[in-house]
Amino acid sequence: MRKFFLLLLVLPLFTHAQTKPITLEDIFKKGTFRGEFVRADFGESQAEPELNPEDLKDESGESIGRPQGTIWSAAKPDLVLIKKEVESIYRRSTKSYVYLYNTSTKKLIKLEDEKVLHPSFSPDGKKIAYVKNNNLVLYDIATQTKKPITTDGEWNKIINGNCDWVYEEEFEFTQAYDWSPKGNYIAYYRFDESKVKEYEFTIYDNKYNEQYSYKYPKAGEANSVVEIHIYDVNAGNNVKADYEQGDIYIPRIKWTRDDNTLLVFWMNRHQNDLKLLATNAKDGTAHLVYEEKNKYFVEINDDWWFLKDGKNMLYTSEKDGYRHLYMNSLDGKKSIQLTKGPYEITDVNGIDEDNQRIYYTVAYPTPMDRNVFETDFKGSQPKAITEGSGWHRLVFNKDYSKYFDYYSNLNTPQTVSLYDLIINRGNQFTSKLEKVEGDNDKLKEKLTEYGYGKAEFIRVPNSKGDTLNGWMLKPADFDPSKKYPVLFCNYGGPGSQQVSNRFGAVSAWHQLLAQKGFIVVSIDNTGTGFRGEEFKKKTYLQLGKYEIEDQIDAAKYLETMPFVDKNNIGHWGWSFGGFMSSLAITKGHDVFTAAVAVAPVTNWRFYDNIYTERYMRTPQENPKGYDDNSPINFTDLITGKFLLIHGLADDNVHFQNSTQMVSALVKSNVDFQSAYYPNKNHSISGYADNTTFHLWSKMTNWILKNLGNENTKNLTAPDSKLKSF
Repeated sequence: MRKFFLLLLVLPLFTHAQTKPITLEDIFKKGTFRGEFVRADFGESQAEPELNPEDLKDESGESIGRPQGTIWSAAKPDLVLIKKEVESIYRRSTKSYVYLYNTSTKKLIKLEDEKVLHPSFSPDGKKIAYVKNNNLVLYDIATQTKKPITTDGEWNKIINGNCDWVYEEEFEFTQAYDWSPKGNYIAYYRFDESKVKEYEFTIYDNKYNEQYSYKYPKAGEANSVVEIHIYDVNAGNNVKADYEQGDIYIPRIKWTRDDNTLLVFWMNRHQNDLKLLATNAKDGTAHLVYEEKNKYFVEINDDWWFLKDGKNMLYTSEKDGYRHLYMNSLDGKKSIQLTKGPYEITDVNGIDEDNQRIYYTVAYPTPMDRNVFETDFKGSQPKAITEGSGWHRLVFNKDYSKYFDYYSNLNTPQTVSLYDLIINRGNQFTSKLEKVEGDNDKLKEKLTEYGYGKAEFIRVPNSKGDTLNGWMLKPADFDPSKKYPVLFCNYGGPGSQQVSNRFGAVSAWHQLLAQKGFIVVSIDNTGTGFRGEEFKKKTYLQLGKYEIEDQIDAAKYLETMPFVDKNNIGHWGWSFGGFMSSLAITKGHDVFTAAVAVAPVTNWRFYDNIYTERYMRTPQENPKGYDDNSPINFTDLITGKFLLIHGLADDNVHFQNSTQMVSALVKSNVDFQSAYYPNKNHSISGYADNTTFHLWSKMTNWILKNLGNENTKNLTAPDSKLKSF
């Protein structure tokens, strides 16, 4: 699940004049509120050449048409890999037909007669690697010959060079091989899935349907056995990296600047012990260069940089209670904490090794904001590049003398400005505006034309003594003497954030509901991110407990407001948010009168082991933690209205979650409504087949009907042309 965030077509706020009603067609068909795209172009690198589709003819003279993806060689600028008929597999993986094209000779070669994964050039541009039928293949460009690096690949058994399902989803990568810096070696993963249990679902067609079966390790179940191999491209030798075997994970491998040294990231199954092992590419021997332990769990990310001196690495860690920057020597003898303070680093924007400066983004001055700072390799006093409230995202040029600032706040669309970064005597920074590249004037006009409401931040006390961050969107024609229904829009999962000071945190759909007479709120509960480790990890071993208690506390707090209709408070969520909505209508039955749960987890025993055990350990170790906060165990508490939605081909949160919830609802004799979408995965999307529009129409109509009161409006034309659900 790993922080699944539903990306809505966004747009909040502006004026109180409501000249045009927002429609579902505006949001999900017309793109009425689409913002302006501005590319961060400093003119430093030549843009990728335009490929003329008429030149792209295969060996038989047939045109292959327009590319669907290109990969250019950094070393050989006339060589490009072209993808055709790209097919999604899971969240991050795709396969396609791949062609090698030479722009000088106009020669086009199809690498294989079937689709492959992860094609890439070697650093010197002389070879290509890719994955075919779970095997890693090496292609020599000069001789046009192929050589299999592995031969034992087999569906649902052995995978080479590509991730198994759970690594792809939870460790967030899919290409499971990497060239060494000079291209002398390829390090790759080998997954043995033999002992992992299979999950199966039906793909529906017009005849007899078909079953799709794949390996999916649920909480407490066996994982793939993972090996890291290092292949010598020139000698053809293959060695196995040496590390402690057992029930462990290898969440990352990364080459250092040394072509002979690979860092293997070793982690125990509880995910609270991380070791970095410097591995010799020639013989696979290894030694420990870094270890980090945590009383909860260690977060895995890609925040690791190996400096040009070949001796040091930069990384981020939560080991002092907040995510900060550190520098360690690769011999393990030196460690420096470069940043400190009660705030979270959210991104590293650039590392200027020549001048020993690091530019990084911080959730500051509040967890909802983002500002960019600079420090040096000694951890000197940080210097602010941007300041104030709002959301800054900076993109620097190569020598860090200029940057693009993508800035917005909760109620203002993004403005993109180009700045000169001037470093004065005493290492003081001054930003000089060069020009505004984009200010979204057309979008701002649309917001005025459609009378967007203005959202506001709220602070909500919970029953544990904490204060929760939230935002509230009231109807544009808000009348404090009236009573308005409230809809909570919540995700709430570990490390996530929905309450942020950026444009788009409040979406166009939220604005539509506000126009119909709803107060829309979002509350970031305990367990969400950017407020320090203890706030985020307080939910350890009891996922759902504090989270839903906070949502209930927030609903009770809103009940005290004179303009809130306490008889109509609803909760909407997707994925982890659907889990929260299912808890809201069960454990929160005394305050939440309606809930919509989309693709919800209903019992963490049904979800994958890497994500679930990171926060819960195994069901065998922690049965109470699993059962005490599972919605399926509390359906007898439901007194409100409930809508349950799921895609039947959801490879992530299995449809099984909803079927088990339905069984519990039936056993408790609870009336409910449901909608199921055949052949749709976790995103339940599709524009060509109308799925996206249908889904959002279904939810919107249901909310208006089951949560509305005398002060709300139904959908107006053209939405009213939709058939009733």
